[in-house]
Amino acid sequence: MQLTAAVSFLTILHEESVSIHTYAHSFLQIILLHLEHRDAGVSNAWLETLLSVIEVLPKETLRHEILNPLVSKAQLSQTVQSRLVSCKILGKLTNKFDAHTIKREILPLVKSLCQDVEYEVRSCMCRQLENIAQGIGTDLTKSVVLPELIELSRDEGCSVRLAAFETLVNLLDIFDTDDRSQTILPLVKSFCEKSFKADESILISLSFHLGKLCHGLYGIFTPDQHLRFLEFYKKLCTLGLQQENGHNENQIPPQILEQEKKYTSVRKNCAYNLPAMIVFVDPKNFQLELYSTFFCLCHDPEVPVRYTIAICFYEVSKLLNSGVYLIHKELITLLQDESLEVLDALIDHLPEILELMSTGGESSIQENKLPSLPDLIPALTAAEQRAAASLKWRTHEKLLQKYACLPHIISSDQIYYRFLQRMFTIMMTNKVLPVQKAASRTLCIFLRYNRKQEQRLEVIQKLIEQLGQGKSYWNRLRFLDTCEFIIELFSKSFFCKYFFLPAIELTHDPVANVRMKLCYLLPKVKSTLKIPEDKHLLQQLEMCVRKLLCQEKDKDVLAIVKRTVLELDRMEMSMDAFQNKFYEKDLLDQEKEREELLLLEMEQLEKEKQQEGRPVNEKTFEKKRRDIKTPTALPKSIPIAVPGPSPSAPSTSKEIKKSKLIRSQSINNQAFHAKYGNLDKCASKTSTAAYTPSVSGLAKTSMISLTDDSFRTRNASSLPPSFSPNTPLPSTSRGTGNSVDPKSSGGKDPPPRKATLHGTRMVMPTLIDGQHSLVQRLEGREQRHAGAEAACAVLYPGLGARPDMGEAVLGAQGRVCAEAQWGPGPL
Repeated sequence: MQLTAAVSFLTILHEESVSIHTYAHSFLQIILLHLEHRDAGVSNAWLETLLSVIEVLPKETLRHEILNPLVSKAQLSQTVQSRLVSCKILGKLTNKFDAHTIKREILPLVKSLCQDVEYEVRSCMCRQLENIAQGIGTDLTKSVVLPELIELSRDEGCSVRLAAFETLVNLLDIFDTDDRSQTILPLVKSFCEKSFKADESILISLSFHLGKLCHGLYGIFTPDQHLRFLEFYKKLCTLGLQQENGHNENQIPPQILEQEKKYTSVRKNCAYNLPAMIVFVDPKNFQLELYSTFFCLCHDPEVPVRYTIAICFYEVSKLLNSGVYLIHKELITLLQDESLEVLDALIDHLPEILELMSTGGESSIQENKLPSLPDLIPALTAAEQRAAASLKWRTHEKLLQKYACLPHIISSDQIYYRFLQRMFTIMMTNKVLPVQKAASRTLCIFLRYNRKQEQRLEVIQKLIEQLGQGKSYWNRLRFLDTCEFIIELFSKSFFCKYFFLPAIELTHDPVANVRMKLCYLLPKVKSTLKIPEDKHLLQQLEMCVRKLLCQEKDKDVLAIVKRTVLELDRMEMSMDAFQNKFYEKDLLDQEKEREELLLLEMEQLEKEKQQEGRPVNEKTFEKKRRDIKTPTALPKSIPIAVPGPSPSAPSTSKEIKKSKLIRSQSINNQAFHAKYGNLDKCASKTSTAAYTPSVSGLAKTSMISLTDDSFRTRNASSLPPSFSPNTPLPSTSRGTGNSVDPKSSGGKDPPPRKATLHGTRMVMPTLIDGQHSLVQRLEGREQRHAGAEAACAVLYPGLGARPDMGEAVLGAQGRVCAEAQWGPGPL
């Protein structure tokens, strides 16, 4: 109950539920009353609450409610617990009053408690002297605090001497050079001498503060003193290792076990202070002075020592700079350590360490990557296998994430032959999802920096065949994860060329989870498209979305599809030219694409160099860089999305127009099927909007103007027998309806054209064979405009023949001209 009340009072203070004045009036006396509770835990809880309250109370309240009663509570006549509480309160009050009040009212109490008859009180007050010194300033510290510390450092109580030593180390910055050389240095030397001879209890604290102590006293050491402190540190680093015994662990006496634990803590503290000691001796002297010590710490039999040195390894590498090659072997040793704790500590900064190793500590990147460290790759692979065989999957995940730095460290061929296949194996066999994702992302980074096109194509083919087309749905899910990483790391054109079609093909996947994950990915997939270059891919995407929307039977997937359709509809796409809205993203994508092309150029130059047997000069390099614009094609087994019709394609303009005409007719079949009524609802929402030549408008228009053979086949069975599946029907396109400018029409907007099964009079087409002659009549630009304008005049007689309408309708010229030939169906 008391503990709960103390915590509640503290919570009220932190949340500022009441004002400070109300808090002091209502709760302060209750807190002071329970400070001397007979239960130590309860007393400490109320004390912590009071120390937090002191931070916010006004000065007058502190003086009357806390400081004045404290004078009587700190007397020897009070209990030990009361005096201990007084010591901690005094340390907190010092920062709340001015120097005059501290000198007159607080310092006398401090001196009295430093001379207390109980060692516990003296030790507690000694540890508060650091706070008091920071509150009273340098002059009073030298005249009042320092003499007390010197006296306490000679105290008969071990804990008092230890507290005095630690306080002196923490106050080194306050004292001037004379105080350090004449007063503190002799005390420190005395501590070091006594620690081995008669007072081993101070060894742990001394080893922990030794680095800070050497740094603080660096300027006043003589060469002899410098050497003595260095030798003292070396001795601590091997403390307990020289004692050999032939007893089993179960036969070792408890006193010996306790002593060995103490020695292990000392060596662990020495490993923690190694970077400070390297600065102490100068990194240039590391090989001569500290390398043997560093070697011993890396090979220490106790795991905590090796764990600590693994944490400090990066700091040591930075300090050594150009001398980092000296610790190559120790890096391999720690990578091969049998304890995964050591490996986990080392890999936190593994990329930085390997970069320093590869560059020799210099800032410039060298072309030869780690030529003098042949054991690195076996050590890295062995470390990964040990992590994979253990139950510590987080260490395995972290290691795989850090392997992403390897393209900057070792050659592309080494990664391809030693690491890539392992990443595939982990992705396909490991049972931990975060580990699989880490392996997938690292593999994508390996692929990103691979310098051989043949190897890149092989990796892409494996990803598509073994993951995207794999028998296990789990592998297909990982393929979608890989696609997400590809979108993040590669350029848009790279994804569209190799992964766009395999990704959207998973809309036909028999497993609902795969289709669901694909739906979440579709907005990112669409963001990789550029208009008009990737217009055909946009049509493929929207066709797949329409299939999901109309054919999906799983209610969970269907709900996600509907949300995804809305998100896709709101998305704006980037053009080939830079836009202000997407400028930064387009600039980043252009940089990625430039780097990918540069890799191809470098590969081409290397091949020419090998064939010709002579180096390629910079002019040749720049010429190749300008000439190489498109990557090499993939094998036939990999689907490639070629952006747009090429000028050199064998298809003629007649065939293109014919395909457009056929494509424009397919939507009519879809509109008459009762199952696809949702599409009509979606179309009617935006059919009355004015036409704008924006990218989003283009994307919305093309949603309804796609072809789907499966739709046409299914709808054919639902039509009357007199209609064949290929019979063209009256077309309803959002693009035509949106092309009317309401401001210039001078009247009301025409009602949206909506084709439904009921209430629609369908006109039997009489000129099916007229399609080919119609295409032939539209060869020239003026003829196409004239046909479009004529179609608009027939469809909307109230508007008259307008030249600007021809341009808007020109994108759907086959369908519009078909209506001009056969007449539109009445609505």
